[in-house]
Amino acid sequence: MRAFEVLGRVNNQGHILLDEPLDIKSEMRVKVIVLIADDDQLDADDPTVEEIQASLMRALQDAQAGRRIPLEQMWEGVDVE
Repeated sequence: MRAFEVLGRVNNQGHILLDEPLDIKSEMRVKVIVLIADDDQLDADDPTVEEIQASLMRALQDAQAGRRIPLEQMWEGVDVE
């Protein structure tokens, strides 16, 4: 059995709408486990899928254009415990 983790929403009719399609064969039966976050686990500051995709595209374009940060400078200013 394979597992996929994707985000989605439940509409007014109780149907699950995934934020992105699953990369699987069509017309397959699947087992669905729904995890619902408690209100205190929701963070309005969490980026949306679209924001993450846009950020990754910018990062890829920067890397392809040679705009990179040297590895030894990447962690400057980051306080890691």
